Amino acid sequence: MLDLLYKRRSIRKYKPTKIDRDTVQVLLKAALLSPSSCGLRPWQFVVVDDSETLSRLAAAKKGAGHLKGAALAIVVLADPNLSDVWVEDASIAATILHLTAESLGLGSCWIQIRKRQYSDTETAEDYVRKILAVPETLTVASIMSFGYPAESKSPYSEEDIKSFSKVYGNRYGSAY
Repeated sequence: MLDLLYKRRSIRKYKPTKIDRDTVQVLLKAALLSPSSCGLRPWQFVVVDDSETLSRLAAAKKGAGHLKGAALAIVVLADPNLSDVWVEDASIAATILHLTAESLGLGSCWIQIRKRQYSDTETAEDYVRKILAVPETLTVASIMSFGYPAESKSPYSEEDIKSFSKVYGNRYGSAY
């Protein structure tokens, strides 16, 4: 697991290679196996592999433009009526998608949608909701982009951990 964490970096440039259905199924199985509070599984997912739809989603907010070059996106939704910790549960699922992508040789990048703006008058969430016909009862938490990397980033190193200065023992402020 630590090896995956050291290697996993956000990738925003992808090769034009499609991701085969079996690989997408592995990503989805991983997301569906994600831990959730009380096993309520408040998340749902929309798989997007249509290039026109990916291009439209790329306009959802600043920083989402790389979706135009992605082979695949998985939109992470959640039902806030099902669980009071849906934000955490959706975030765990997105993280599991990141790590699974790395284990499969895919690049991935998290695109925050919740609490972001498409324009001065429309949220990114409402913009995505319209494109994908997401019901009002669900929240659009994030979009995960995927593809075979067309850029390489060096893995994290021990120096990137920056010591354990943010880790405390038994109480805040006590050295561990």
